[in-house]
Amino acid sequence: MNRDRKLVLIADDDQDYLEQLKFHIEQFGFDTLTASTEEECEEAMQAKKPDLAIFDLMMNNDDSGFILSYKIKKLYPEVPVLIVTSATSVTGINFESEKDNEASWIKADRYLAKGIRPDQLHREINKLLKL
Repeated sequence: MNRDRKLVLIADDDQDYLEQLKFHIEQFGFDTLTASTEEECEEAMQAKKPDLAIFDLMMNNDDSGFILSYKIKKLYPEVPVLIVTSATSVTGINFESEKDNEASWIKADRYLAKGIRPDQLHREINKLLKL
């Protein structure tokens, strides 16, 4: 890993999607650390502080992304968290809330639907990292 490059922690139980995200994020010039289970992700975040975390919402549990967001914010409050999920298309639930107090229990900084284009993902990452 290059010490000058930002580290992005990615957790997703869909191995194909995990590899796609890893590929694109590395193409953007970031280092990556990946996990395919909630437990692996917890171990990774304990071992190394990332600059940004990207979590799938539904992995081992239906709320794995929320659990991981809470845990990483407890360890590293300043690390931005992006939840990437297909739950909106599957359930119709929209996690983007217009009112901060409605979503204050969710510790993620941004939500994106799976299927996001690489250029959109790059812009979101840059916004969260303030690049």
